[in-house]
Amino acid sequence: MSYTAEILCVGTELLLGEILNTDAQFLCQELSALGINVYYQTVVGDNPERLERAVELAKSRSDILITTGGLGPTCDDLTKQTLARAFGKKLVFDPVSAQRIRDYFERRLHTGQMPENNLQQAMLPEGCVILQNDWGTAPGCIFESEGRHVVMLPGPPSECRPMFTHRVAPYLQALSGEVILSRSLRVFGMGESAVEQLFRARMDALTNPTLAPYAKTGEVELRITAKAADEAEARALIAPVEAEVRAKLGDLVYGADVSSLEEVVLAELRAKGLTLSCAESCTGGLIAKRLTDLPGASAVFKGGAVTYWSQAKAALLGVPQELLDQYGAVSREVAVAMAEGARRAFDSDLAVATTGVAGPDPDDRGNPVGLVFIALSTPQGTFCRRADRSMTRERVRVCAAHHAFDLLRRHLGGLPLELNLVF
Repeated sequence: MSYTAEILCVGTELLLGEILNTDAQFLCQELSALGINVYYQTVVGDNPERLERAVELAKSRSDILITTGGLGPTCDDLTKQTLARAFGKKLVFDPVSAQRIRDYFERRLHTGQMPENNLQQAMLPEGCVILQNDWGTAPGCIFESEGRHVVMLPGPPSECRPMFTHRVAPYLQALSGEVILSRSLRVFGMGESAVEQLFRARMDALTNPTLAPYAKTGEVELRITAKAADEAEARALIAPVEAEVRAKLGDLVYGADVSSLEEVVLAELRAKGLTLSCAESCTGGLIAKRLTDLPGASAVFKGGAVTYWSQAKAALLGVPQELLDQYGAVSREVAVAMAEGARRAFDSDLAVATTGVAGPDPDDRGNPVGLVFIALSTPQGTFCRRADRSMTRERVRVCAAHHAFDLLRRHLGGLPLELNLVF
């Protein structure tokens, strides 16, 4: 059976824009991976009448209602009360949940002085499945009523996400009695519109598995999702579609079921026992940050230099002043000298460098916004790639870092370093 879900996010702070609604984004992605359609999202303030009207509307058009927020101990946390009333259920006290809340205060918050209003969180709809919260105090719950499955989750993402993954997803998976499996292919070097055009006819023809593109900043994700009786059958359905995608995109596919280019690069550096350094101008330390965000980066990353001024490029990296004077800081010649200077300064096996115009205005030599040179220095020589695409300041920086990691993964994988971008 195919299910449709509606997400109701509760909180006046969401309506006022004080908090970004990342819960809805996460839940939509996860529900899609489970093969559950999400046709509507609703954000409702901390008002029981408006929430009840939203619930009544959701009941009329969805099989699964998922709420986030409003499960806390304060007077404006009214989600459980409102949902219980909408479905004609009483709230009953759960002593096990109450004890877990007390233990949380004593063991994790190191205080035995728990405000009594926290026990309001232990009041739950009669007959519900209680979702144990190991990441906070408020338990979630699931109940079935009037032919609808109702799921209530806490609002904080640090609680909502793991509770969905570990408590709710298995419940929803069991509803269909089938296995839903996804395979994510990550693509750098072709924009979403070009990818969509290349695979449009195939995507329209596929029913099981399905193929769908998702735009990321500077890259694209292609997700293949199959529904089958078991995992082996689902993988067998996915395999030929993945092979077809790889045949068409070739080395633009940089990984499967990976989170980022830097994850792929880090794994390759560690496998080959190589070290890396970087010299950054327009990216302002973004390459170093993205790499050191990953566990295990210290095994391969020696360090980086952010040399924004030309004087810093000369003093710290040894970029010859005559190159800066003749070609300017934003040039192929200076990018090459930066990469070689970083490799020399940090005594690393490899080094990458970026220099460019992030904007919002052209530089003093008239170089346009989006012009970036990315260099890779290796024991075999130094290669430089030019990227020239007008974008916002943040996208220029992110894409420049993407190019640096793409150069590294191509070098480490023995792939051509040239890249013809398609957008």
